[in-house]
Amino acid sequence: MAHTVEKIGGTSMSRINELRDTLIIGDRKTSELYGRIFVVSAFGGITNLLLEHKKTGENGVYAAFVNNQSHHGWHDALDRVADAMKEAHFKVLDNPADIERADAFVQERILGARNCLIDLQRLCSYGHFRLSEHMSQIRELLSGLGEAHSAFATTLLLKRSGVNARFVDLSGWHDEGDLSLDDRIRQGIDDIDLATEMPIVTGYAQCIEGLMSEFDRGYSEVTFSRLAALSGASEAIIHKEFHLSSADPALVGADAVRKLGRTNYDVADQLSNLGMEAIHPKAAKTLRRAAVPLRVTNAFEPKDPGTLIDDQPAAKPGVEIVTGLELYALELFEQDMVGVKGYDAAILEVLTRHKVRIVSKVSNANTITHYVDSSLKVLRRVEKDLSERCPSAEVTSRAIAMASVVGRDLNGLSVLTRGLQAIAAAGHEAIGASQGPRNVDVQFIVDRDALDPVIIALHRALAEPERPALSKAA
Repeated sequence: MAHTVEKIGGTSMSRINELRDTLIIGDRKTSELYGRIFVVSAFGGITNLLLEHKKTGENGVYAAFVNNQSHHGWHDALDRVADAMKEAHFKVLDNPADIERADAFVQERILGARNCLIDLQRLCSYGHFRLSEHMSQIRELLSGLGEAHSAFATTLLLKRSGVNARFVDLSGWHDEGDLSLDDRIRQGIDDIDLATEMPIVTGYAQCIEGLMSEFDRGYSEVTFSRLAALSGASEAIIHKEFHLSSADPALVGADAVRKLGRTNYDVADQLSNLGMEAIHPKAAKTLRRAAVPLRVTNAFEPKDPGTLIDDQPAAKPGVEIVTGLELYALELFEQDMVGVKGYDAAILEVLTRHKVRIVSKVSNANTITHYVDSSLKVLRRVEKDLSERCPSAEVTSRAIAMASVVGRDLNGLSVLTRGLQAIAAAGHEAIGASQGPRNVDVQFIVDRDALDPVIIALHRALAEPERPALSKAA
């Protein structure tokens, strides 16, 4: 039967009991419930506790284990995970028997992970074994705990409500086989009857490729997109806590933004590059190649169709989103660079080795500037390495921000010119600006403290045509 593959993010998962009554069941009757596969993330905050906090970098179990393997700090971190998991499912499950089963599930998985880490710690106390050789496997093991827990609890919740839900665990727990991602997914859904069952699938999938090594915490969207492609889904749907809008409503005002409604994968890629997690670019590529359209909805407005993302061009040119990102400008200046090859390659090698994400780049005769998304600590290491590789060059960095205007088709809108005018009229200055020939985004480099007011000014001038541009006096 025609079916959809739908993903629910971590923050929304923490309100899965609300979504049960609206998004998942709502006013659907019997057979109308089915033909849907749900891929779930861990409950909000759990993956931060298992690995490290995504924003602050605060140690989770993984970081505590790797950085301090000779002590038992990671044991305490694992205890905190167990407590947080139990608290998470206690908030959404209302049947005592279900809570008891969920508690037992957490206890079994946490105990298994603890024993595994103890054994690995003991093994690595011998000189022939190195913990560094097992770091990716440790990260994979811990990641799978969060999604397995949320999927199991959600299955209990839905079964109690009369839905024939099935827990599909792709985490490879106690699985001795080595499977590719595709085979892991096929094995998980092979015998499911989508006309009578609702699969609740873990966002993490254990496989030979190792999702964490390439995608790190974007792995759940990779699982989601691959599942949609392999199963021949009619549509892939991501349920978020918000609509894809022309800007952040908390910044420019809820009355000023508009829901996108329709866009394409080019725009989705630009948003990913700017840290807006519409979908991981590799996941988008999978859906694009399989010709599966993607829909992004607000999970808590289930009757709203949200925004459809496909390969269709825009009916007419227009600005769709104004957003921004705090970055660092890494600059290498070398007076004798003109006509000499190798500088680009050297910089890229160092940035790649330190796993620094490049958002954009500009260069001239004797200067190469990369706008990078990095911590200051890592950036200092990059500067040191570049100075050693290019001793006669001057390597510097500064904190900046990038405001970006994005749309499927910006042709004929003079976005670069009008954007610079809007920034100046609002009393700010652009350090740099660029527009590529594909005409899907225009980037404005500004001081960090100017990012928010610049986004407001750009949105008002370019995405709110009925309102006058923002002036410094306003």
